[in-house]
Amino acid sequence: MLTGLSAGMVGLALFVVGLFGLATYNLQLALESIEERVEVVVYLRDDARQSEIDLAQAELGDLPEVQRAEYVSKRDALARAQEDLPEFGELFAGAGVNPLPQSLELELRPGARNQQAVEGIADRALAYPFVEDVRYGREWVDKLFTLRRVGAATTAVLGGAFFLVAALIIGTALRIAIHARRDEIYIMRLVGAKNGFIRRPFLLEGALAGFLGAVLAWVLTYFVYRLVYGYLFAVAWIPGSWILGGVAAGVFFGMLASGLAIRRHLRAV
Repeated sequence: MLTGLSAGMVGLALFVVGLFGLATYNLQLALESIEERVEVVVYLRDDARQSEIDLAQAELGDLPEVQRAEYVSKRDALARAQEDLPEFGELFAGAGVNPLPQSLELELRPGARNQQAVEGIADRALAYPFVEDVRYGREWVDKLFTLRRVGAATTAVLGGAFFLVAALIIGTALRIAIHARRDEIYIMRLVGAKNGFIRRPFLLEGALAGFLGAVLAWVLTYFVYRLVYGYLFAVAWIPGSWILGGVAAGVFFGMLASGLAIRRHLRAV
């Protein structure tokens, strides 16, 4: 019964960590999906020569942060606008002159979608005399990376606090279970049992309680995930490596708490 109660307390402690991990993983996916849309658009003057455009496209496309540089002519820009903004179709159709500029769209590599890289590419593009403007959504890009930094700091602080609380709960639960068997420890000591012989079954019991608690936490977390996914909104399930890490953490904390508790009792008898 004590082992079952200890496993239940371990499961509830790791369940809180699992919920935090589920929320953190989905927040990370949301930020990554927004970050994938970060691109630099270089608007060119109407009098820019084709040779100059080709040179800029080649040089900007060769930058290590740029994955692809695509040239968009005035005609292509107008076709995109008519397709993306059908409510302004008559306005575009009735205009005698194409008001949209030609441009170079720079798609960034996955590891280079950061604020420093984007600003560096924009400054590099503005150095060309035939470039009229460079846009990359400075305001929302700054907010995106600020939100990412805040999320990383919050994850580190809250995650560390949750793990610390879980470790304290696990340690307390297993210390109570070992304290209830102090008479058995004393009797084994009287008949000549060595510390290693006495310690091993308690370490195994702590590992078993940690494993069962981690499995219980995984089941509870998955149950909450299915409820949220089925009745509220779509969320992604956490990776298998995170689940294995949680199970390993439960086993480790169980063995560590049992080892510390049995060590104190062995000193007392």
